[in-house]
Amino acid sequence: MNIHEYQAKELMMRFGVAVPKGRPAFTPDEALAAAQQLGVGRFVVKAQIHAGGRGKGGGVKLANSPEEVKDIAAKMLGMTLITHQTGPEGKVVKKVYIEEAGAIAKELYLGMIIDRTSRQIVVMASTEGGMEIEEVAAKTPEKIIKEFIDPVAGMQDFYAKKVAYRLGLSGDLVGKLVKFLKSLYRMFLELDCSLVEINPLVLTKDNNLFALDAKINFDDNALFRHKDIEALRDVNEEDAKELDAKAHGLSYISLTGNIGCMVNGAGLAMSTMDIIKLYGGEPANFLDVGGGANKEQVTHAFKIILADEKVQGILVNIFGGIMKCDVIADGIIAAAKEVNIRVPLVVRLEGTNVELGQEKLARSGLNIITAKGMAEAAQKVVRAVRGEL
Repeated sequence: MNIHEYQAKELMMRFGVAVPKGRPAFTPDEALAAAQQLGVGRFVVKAQIHAGGRGKGGGVKLANSPEEVKDIAAKMLGMTLITHQTGPEGKVVKKVYIEEAGAIAKELYLGMIIDRTSRQIVVMASTEGGMEIEEVAAKTPEKIIKEFIDPVAGMQDFYAKKVAYRLGLSGDLVGKLVKFLKSLYRMFLELDCSLVEINPLVLTKDNNLFALDAKINFDDNALFRHKDIEALRDVNEEDAKELDAKAHGLSYISLTGNIGCMVNGAGLAMSTMDIIKLYGGEPANFLDVGGGANKEQVTHAFKIILADEKVQGILVNIFGGIMKCDVIADGIIAAAKEVNIRVPLVVRLEGTNVELGQEKLARSGLNIITAKGMAEAAQKVVRAVRGEL
């Protein structure tokens, strides 16, 4: 789960992480009031959307008075902000964050993420603050500092000092970064974060460190322990189909292709998408119906896939273990009749009761293309979408 910058900074303040003073606003008048309450001379008005690259898209503006803050907010609220992370459709700005503008001496990058290979939290830092970290990794990987934190020891001072020295910090700034990192690490653990990113972490001219930007992602599987965090979810920033799928016990992620996928099991779903691409197709989604889906869930899965106007064909790839193939066949037949599927439908079944499932599909009278293996299924759906079947 993602949250907005202003929410991330409120959480950081709770844990003693240094951030500039700021207030969210939902209207131009609220933006004016926020600036007046901050009582500083210069301000930054920031669009609050779940995407990076806001500054390049016109979503971050400087202001020299509360009145100018109001004018900028009036133009920014309601605008469609397009960045490299939103896609060409962009996102509508429904809230802004008014923040004091500081005197920046240097910009750094700082992040924490779980490294699955080492099963540790890794601190990532770079002197290339303000840059896209992916771009830095691609062009100058030697500028990315990584420090792996032993989960038994936790964030000891020597870990943080190593990061500070490699960033070129000295004197009082070393101690300030140690305090900063220890607070950030405590927040990461206690809130079950999956990612914390500060880009940039700024060194000010009066020798202080502040999180000028803040991005936090949380482990969805741990949200039951954090009802206050879950309450921060902004459904307007999430894909409506993904939310709908979650409400029906389905795992769905929208992609950019034109071949809808319905699969049981995350690993099989990933393999299905890979083999579609291998044979020249593009998957439109990841959709895992799970190991025990019923007819209603299968029907709803079809509805979610077909709600995507890009979909020109569907591949159902089911391995029947706990989930029997004849039950899946019943669900496919019922769904096809209810939803009125108008695009080519390729079905590959394997596992428990596969013969019975295939027989039901053959006797259904529906225009269903069957396949015996993953390769054959992928080839058939790609050809069907191209009009070759």
